[in-house]
Amino acid sequence: MSMMTNTLGRYFAGRFVVSALGVFASIFVLLVLVDYIEMVRKTSGLASASAIAVAETSLFRVPQLLEKMMPFCILIGAMTCYLALSRRLELVVARAAGVSAWQFIAPALASAVVLGILATTAYNPISANLRELSKRMEAELFGSAPGGGIQDASGFWINQVNSDGHAVINAARSEQQGVRLTGLTVFRFDTDYRFKERIEAREATLEEGRWLFKSARRYSLDGPPVDQDSFSTPETVSFWQLPSYIRSSESSGFATAGYRLQYHKLLAQPFLLAAMVMLAAAVSLRFFRFGGIQKMVLSGVGAGFLLYVLSKVTEDLSKAELMHPIASAWLPVCVGGLTGFLALLYQEDG
Repeated sequence: MSMMTNTLGRYFAGRFVVSALGVFASIFVLLVLVDYIEMVRKTSGLASASAIAVAETSLFRVPQLLEKMMPFCILIGAMTCYLALSRRLELVVARAAGVSAWQFIAPALASAVVLGILATTAYNPISANLRELSKRMEAELFGSAPGGGIQDASGFWINQVNSDGHAVINAARSEQQGVRLTGLTVFRFDTDYRFKERIEAREATLEEGRWLFKSARRYSLDGPPVDQDSFSTPETVSFWQLPSYIRSSESSGFATAGYRLQYHKLLAQPFLLAAMVMLAAAVSLRFFRFGGIQKMVLSGVGAGFLLYVLSKVTEDLSKAELMHPIASAWLPVCVGGLTGFLALLYQEDG
Protein backbone atom coordinates (compact mmCIF):
# COMPACT_ATOMS: atom_id res chain seq x y z
CA MET A 1 0.00 0.00 0.00
CA SER A 2 1.29 3.48 -0.84
CA MET A 3 2.76 5.55 1.96
CA MET A 4 0.56 8.42 0.80
CA THR A 5 -2.71 6.57 1.45
CA ASN A 6 -2.07 4.21 4.35
CA THR A 7 -2.66 5.01 8.00
CA LEU A 8 0.99 5.80 8.80
CA GLY A 9 1.27 8.18 5.85
CA ARG A 10 -1.88 10.03 6.85
CA TYR A 11 -0.58 10.24 10.41
CA PHE A 12 2.75 11.78 9.32
CA ALA A 13 0.94 14.20 7.00
CA GLY A 14 -1.45 15.23 9.78
CA ARG A 15 1.38 15.82 12.24
CA PHE A 16 3.21 17.98 9.70
CA VAL A 17 0.15 20.06 8.82
CA VAL A 18 -0.67 20.65 12.50
CA SER A 19 2.92 21.73 13.21
CA ALA A 20 3.07 24.06 10.18
CA LEU A 21 -0.29 25.66 10.97
CA GLY A 22 0.73 26.04 14.62
CA VAL A 23 3.90 27.92 13.63
CA PHE A 24 1.88 30.00 11.16
CA ALA A 25 -0.69 30.97 13.81
CA SER A 26 2.00 31.78 16.40
CA ILE A 27 3.89 34.09 14.04
CA PHE A 28 0.59 35.68 12.97
CA VAL A 29 -0.28 36.62 16.55
CA LEU A 30 3.25 37.92 17.16
CA LEU A 31 3.21 40.07 14.01
CA VAL A 32 -0.22 41.49 14.86
CA LEU A 33 0.98 42.55 18.31
CA VAL A 34 4.22 44.08 17.02
CA ASP A 35 2.52 45.89 14.14
CA TYR A 36 -0.26 47.17 16.39
CA ILE A 37 2.25 48.59 18.87
CA GLU A 38 4.11 50.30 16.01
CA MET A 39 0.87 51.75 14.60
CA VAL A 40 -0.14 53.01 18.05
CA ARG A 41 3.23 54.78 18.31
CA LYS A 42 2.77 56.41 14.88
CA THR A 43 -0.81 57.55 15.58
CA SER A 44 -0.29 58.62 19.18
CA GLY A 45 -0.41 62.30 18.17
CA LEU A 46 -3.54 61.98 16.01
CA ALA A 47 -6.74 62.82 17.86
CA SER A 48 -8.92 61.35 15.10
CA ALA A 49 -7.26 57.90 15.21
CA SER A 50 -9.43 55.45 17.14
CA ALA A 51 -8.07 52.26 18.69
CA ILE A 52 -10.40 50.12 16.56
CA ALA A 53 -9.25 51.77 13.30
CA VAL A 54 -5.60 51.33 14.26
CA ALA A 55 -6.19 47.67 15.18
CA GLU A 56 -8.01 46.99 11.89
CA THR A 57 -5.22 48.61 9.89
CA SER A 58 -2.61 46.45 11.61
CA LEU A 59 -4.72 43.32 11.26
CA PHE A 60 -5.18 43.87 7.52
CA ARG A 61 -1.43 44.51 6.99
CA VAL A 62 -0.23 41.32 8.66
CA PRO A 63 -1.52 38.65 6.20
CA GLN A 64 0.73 39.94 3.44
CA LEU A 65 3.71 40.18 5.78
CA LEU A 66 3.07 36.60 6.87
CA GLU A 67 2.81 35.45 3.26
CA LYS A 68 6.45 36.37 2.75
CA MET A 69 7.37 34.27 5.80
CA MET A 70 5.37 31.22 4.72
CA PRO A 71 8.44 29.23 3.56
CA PHE A 72 9.99 29.71 7.02
CA CYS A 73 6.73 28.60 8.66
CA ILE A 74 6.91 25.39 6.63
CA LEU A 75 10.62 24.94 7.43
CA ILE A 76 10.17 25.40 11.18
CA GLY A 77 6.94 23.39 11.18
CA ALA A 78 8.60 20.45 9.42
CA MET A 79 11.60 20.56 11.76
CA THR A 80 9.30 20.68 14.79
CA CYS A 81 7.28 17.75 13.45
CA TYR A 82 10.26 15.48 12.77
CA LEU A 83 12.06 16.36 16.01
CA ALA A 84 8.88 15.58 17.98
CA LEU A 85 8.51 12.24 16.16
CA SER A 86 12.12 11.42 16.92
CA ARG A 87 11.89 12.42 20.59
CA ARG A 88 8.86 10.16 21.06
CA LEU A 89 10.70 7.31 19.29
CA GLU A 90 8.05 7.10 16.58
CA LEU A 91 10.70 7.40 13.90
CA VAL A 92 12.67 4.59 15.56
CA VAL A 93 9.65 2.30 15.41
CA ALA A 94 8.96 3.25 11.80
CA ARG A 95 12.59 2.62 10.88
CA ALA A 96 12.40 -0.79 12.54
CA ALA A 97 9.35 -1.55 10.40
CA GLY A 98 11.37 -0.84 7.25
CA VAL A 99 10.17 2.70 6.51
CA SER A 100 12.89 4.79 4.83
CA ALA A 101 13.50 8.53 5.11
CA TRP A 102 12.02 9.03 1.65
CA GLN A 103 8.79 7.46 2.89
CA PHE A 104 8.90 9.67 6.00
CA ILE A 105 8.94 12.86 4.00
CA ALA A 106 6.61 11.86 1.12
CA PRO A 107 3.40 12.74 3.06
CA ALA A 108 4.87 16.06 4.18
CA LEU A 109 6.01 16.88 0.64
CA ALA A 110 2.54 16.23 -0.73
CA SER A 111 0.97 18.28 2.07
CA ALA A 112 3.40 21.15 1.45
CA VAL A 113 2.48 21.22 -2.25
CA VAL A 114 -1.23 21.30 -1.38
CA LEU A 115 -0.66 24.08 1.15
CA GLY A 116 1.34 25.99 -1.46
CA ILE A 117 -1.45 25.68 -4.02
CA LEU A 118 -3.97 26.95 -1.47
CA ALA A 119 -1.61 29.79 -0.52
CA THR A 120 -1.28 30.86 -4.17
CA THR A 121 -4.88 30.49 -5.28
CA ALA A 122 -6.79 31.43 -2.11
CA TYR A 123 -4.59 33.04 0.54
CA ASN A 124 -2.77 35.41 -1.83
CA PRO A 125 -5.92 37.09 -3.24
CA ILE A 126 -7.24 37.58 0.31
CA SER A 127 -3.95 39.03 1.60
CA ALA A 128 -3.61 41.31 -1.46
CA ASN A 129 -7.12 42.72 -0.99
CA LEU A 130 -6.59 43.21 2.74
CA ARG A 131 -3.26 44.95 2.09
CA GLU A 132 -4.90 47.34 -0.38
CA LEU A 133 -7.63 48.04 2.16
CA SER A 134 -5.06 48.67 4.88
CA LYS A 135 -3.27 51.21 2.65
CA ARG A 136 -6.51 53.14 2.21
CA MET A 137 -7.23 53.03 5.94
CA GLU A 138 -3.68 54.15 6.71
CA ALA A 139 -4.08 57.06 4.27
CA GLU A 140 -7.29 58.07 6.04
CA LEU A 141 -5.61 57.85 9.45
CA PHE A 142 -2.73 60.10 8.45
CA GLY A 143 -4.83 62.34 6.20
CA SER A 144 -2.86 61.74 3.01
CA ALA A 145 -4.09 60.81 -0.44
CA PRO A 146 -2.85 57.50 -1.81
CA GLY A 147 -1.55 59.12 -4.95
CA GLY A 148 -0.10 62.23 -3.39
CA GLY A 149 3.17 63.76 -4.33
CA ILE A 150 2.66 63.98 -8.12
CA GLN A 151 3.57 67.40 -9.36
CA ASP A 152 1.06 69.39 -11.46
CA ALA A 153 2.37 69.69 -14.98
CA SER A 154 2.31 72.83 -17.11
CA GLY A 155 3.96 74.40 -20.12
CA PHE A 156 5.35 71.46 -22.12
CA TRP A 157 3.03 69.59 -24.50
CA ILE A 158 3.49 66.55 -26.79
CA ASN A 159 0.98 64.97 -29.16
CA GLN A 160 1.78 61.30 -29.82
CA VAL A 161 -0.06 59.11 -32.35
CA ASN A 162 0.08 55.29 -32.46
CA SER A 163 -2.02 52.33 -33.65
CA ASP A 164 -4.21 52.44 -30.52
CA GLY A 165 -5.13 56.10 -30.99
CA HIS A 166 -3.27 59.13 -29.76
CA ALA A 167 -2.13 60.70 -26.51
CA VAL A 168 -1.62 64.30 -25.41
CA ILE A 169 1.25 64.54 -22.94
CA ASN A 170 1.70 67.54 -20.65
CA ALA A 171 5.02 67.66 -18.76
CA ALA A 172 6.46 70.14 -16.30
CA ARG A 173 10.07 69.56 -17.35
CA SER A 174 11.96 67.88 -20.17
CA GLU A 175 15.44 66.43 -19.68
CA GLN A 176 17.99 64.63 -21.87
CA GLN A 177 16.52 66.16 -25.05
CA GLY A 178 13.00 64.93 -24.33
CA VAL A 179 13.99 61.38 -23.35
CA ARG A 180 13.01 61.95 -19.70
CA LEU A 181 9.92 63.92 -18.65
CA THR A 182 8.81 64.81 -15.14
CA GLY A 183 5.53 66.00 -13.66
CA LEU A 184 3.29 64.47 -16.32
CA THR A 185 -0.39 64.42 -17.18
CA VAL A 186 -1.32 62.19 -20.13
CA PHE A 187 -4.72 62.25 -21.88
CA ARG A 188 -5.31 59.09 -23.96
CA PHE A 189 -7.84 58.84 -26.79
CA ASP A 190 -8.85 55.95 -29.05
CA THR A 191 -8.73 55.95 -32.87
CA ASP A 192 -12.14 57.71 -33.01
CA TYR A 193 -10.86 60.49 -30.73
CA ARG A 194 -12.97 59.33 -27.79
CA PHE A 195 -11.42 59.87 -24.38
CA LYS A 196 -10.07 56.65 -22.77
CA GLU A 197 -8.17 57.62 -19.62
CA ARG A 198 -5.96 60.16 -17.89
CA ILE A 199 -2.60 59.24 -16.42
CA GLU A 200 -0.65 61.30 -13.88
CA ALA A 201 2.95 60.34 -13.24
CA ARG A 202 5.98 61.67 -11.46
CA GLU A 203 8.28 60.89 -14.38
CA ALA A 204 8.51 58.96 -17.65
CA THR A 205 11.45 57.72 -19.70
CA LEU A 206 11.40 56.92 -23.41
CA GLU A 207 12.62 53.34 -23.95
CA GLU A 208 12.54 51.50 -27.31
CA GLY A 209 9.57 53.35 -28.71
CA ARG A 210 7.44 53.49 -25.56
CA TRP A 211 7.15 55.57 -22.42
CA LEU A 212 8.05 53.90 -19.12
CA PHE A 213 6.10 55.60 -16.32
CA LYS A 214 7.05 55.75 -12.64
CA SER A 215 4.85 56.65 -9.64
CA ALA A 216 1.72 56.85 -11.78
CA ARG A 217 -2.03 56.86 -11.27
CA ARG A 218 -4.64 56.05 -13.95
CA TYR A 219 -8.10 57.64 -14.12
CA SER A 220 -10.82 56.19 -16.38
CA LEU A 221 -14.53 56.82 -16.90
CA ASP A 222 -15.67 53.34 -15.91
CA GLY A 223 -13.70 52.66 -12.74
CA PRO A 224 -11.96 54.12 -9.69
CA PRO A 225 -8.43 55.55 -9.89
CA VAL A 226 -5.72 52.88 -10.11
CA ASP A 227 -2.27 53.46 -8.65
CA GLN A 228 0.60 51.85 -10.54
CA ASP A 229 4.31 51.28 -10.12
CA SER A 230 5.19 52.92 -6.79
CA PHE A 231 1.77 52.59 -5.14
CA SER A 232 0.25 49.43 -6.65
CA THR A 233 3.10 47.18 -5.67
CA PRO A 234 3.18 43.66 -7.11
CA GLU A 235 2.26 42.25 -3.70
CA THR A 236 -1.06 44.14 -3.68
CA VAL A 237 -2.21 42.53 -6.95
CA SER A 238 -3.78 39.10 -6.47
CA PHE A 239 -2.60 36.02 -8.32
CA TRP A 240 -5.71 35.85 -10.51
CA GLN A 241 -5.43 39.51 -11.55
CA LEU A 242 -1.71 39.52 -12.33
CA PRO A 243 -1.89 38.26 -15.98
CA SER A 244 -4.41 40.91 -17.06
CA TYR A 245 -2.60 43.53 -14.97
CA ILE A 246 0.66 42.75 -16.76
CA ARG A 247 -0.98 42.99 -20.19
CA SER A 248 -2.66 46.27 -19.29
CA SER A 249 0.56 47.75 -17.91
CA GLU A 250 2.53 46.74 -20.98
CA SER A 251 0.02 48.36 -23.32
CA SER A 252 0.20 51.56 -21.27
CA GLY A 253 4.00 51.64 -21.11
CA PHE A 254 4.39 50.80 -17.41
CA ALA A 255 7.22 48.71 -16.00
CA THR A 256 6.15 45.07 -15.56
CA ALA A 257 9.30 43.34 -14.29
CA GLY A 258 8.12 43.31 -10.68
CA TYR A 259 4.68 41.99 -11.59
CA ARG A 260 6.08 39.22 -13.79
CA LEU A 261 8.41 38.20 -10.98
CA GLN A 262 5.53 38.13 -8.49
CA TYR A 263 3.47 35.96 -10.83
CA HIS A 264 6.22 33.38 -11.30
CA LYS A 265 7.02 33.40 -7.57
CA LEU A 266 3.42 32.52 -6.83
CA LEU A 267 3.53 29.75 -9.43
CA ALA A 268 6.71 28.39 -7.83
CA GLN A 269 5.45 28.71 -4.25
CA PRO A 270 4.12 25.12 -3.86
CA PHE A 271 7.48 23.73 -4.94
CA LEU A 272 9.37 26.17 -2.71
CA LEU A 273 7.41 24.90 0.29
CA ALA A 274 8.26 21.33 -0.74
CA ALA A 275 11.93 22.34 -0.96
CA MET A 276 11.70 23.68 2.60
CA VAL A 277 10.40 20.28 3.74
CA MET A 278 13.42 18.63 2.09
CA LEU A 279 15.78 21.01 3.91
CA ALA A 280 14.01 20.42 7.22
CA ALA A 281 14.15 16.63 6.80
CA ALA A 282 17.86 16.78 5.97
CA VAL A 283 18.68 18.33 9.36
CA SER A 284 16.03 16.86 11.68
CA LEU A 285 15.76 13.12 11.01
CA ARG A 286 18.68 12.35 13.28
CA PHE A 287 17.69 10.35 16.35
CA PHE A 288 17.72 12.12 19.72
CA ARG A 289 20.02 9.56 21.29
CA PHE A 290 22.78 10.61 18.87
CA GLY A 291 22.78 14.14 20.31
CA GLY A 292 23.63 17.34 18.44
CA ILE A 293 20.01 18.57 18.30
CA GLN A 294 20.96 22.22 18.78
CA LYS A 295 23.42 22.02 15.91
CA MET A 296 20.76 20.46 13.68
CA VAL A 297 18.25 23.20 14.45
CA LEU A 298 20.82 25.92 13.78
CA SER A 299 21.78 24.23 10.53
CA GLY A 300 18.17 24.23 9.38
CA VAL A 301 17.64 27.87 10.29
CA GLY A 302 20.92 28.81 8.62
CA ALA A 303 19.98 26.97 5.42
CA GLY A 304 16.63 28.75 5.36
CA PHE A 305 18.32 32.13 5.87
CA LEU A 306 20.80 31.53 3.05
CA LEU A 307 17.95 30.53 0.77
CA TYR A 308 16.14 33.74 1.72
CA VAL A 309 19.26 35.79 0.87
CA LEU A 310 19.49 34.03 -2.48
CA SER A 311 15.84 34.76 -3.24
CA LYS A 312 16.31 38.46 -2.38
CA VAL A 313 19.39 38.73 -4.62
CA THR A 314 17.61 37.09 -7.56
CA GLU A 315 14.54 39.26 -6.92
CA ASP A 316 16.59 42.46 -7.06
CA LEU A 317 18.34 41.28 -10.23
CA SER A 318 14.98 40.52 -11.85
CA LYS A 319 13.47 43.89 -10.91
CA ALA A 320 16.55 45.55 -12.40
CA GLU A 321 15.91 43.47 -15.55
CA LEU A 322 19.29 41.74 -15.19
CA MET A 323 17.69 38.29 -14.76
CA HIS A 324 14.63 36.73 -16.31
CA PRO A 325 11.67 36.53 -13.88
CA ILE A 326 11.32 32.77 -14.44
CA ALA A 327 14.97 32.16 -13.53
CA SER A 328 14.70 34.47 -10.52
CA ALA A 329 11.57 32.74 -9.18
CA TRP A 330 12.68 29.15 -9.73
CA LEU A 331 16.40 29.34 -8.87
CA PRO A 332 15.83 29.35 -5.06
CA VAL A 333 13.41 26.43 -5.49
CA CYS A 334 15.98 24.39 -7.40
CA VAL A 335 18.83 25.25 -5.03
CA GLY A 336 16.80 24.47 -1.90
CA GLY A 337 15.31 21.27 -3.28
CA LEU A 338 18.61 19.94 -4.62
CA THR A 339 20.44 20.80 -1.40
CA GLY A 340 17.90 18.93 0.73
CA PHE A 341 17.75 16.02 -1.71
CA LEU A 342 21.54 15.58 -1.83
CA ALA A 343 21.83 15.86 1.97
CA LEU A 344 19.16 13.19 2.44
CA LEU A 345 20.73 11.02 -0.24
CA TYR A 346 24.08 11.23 1.54
CA GLN A 347 22.56 10.40 4.93
CA GLU A 348 20.46 7.49 3.69
CA ASP A 349 22.47 5.95 0.87
CA GLY A 350 25.90 7.57 1.14
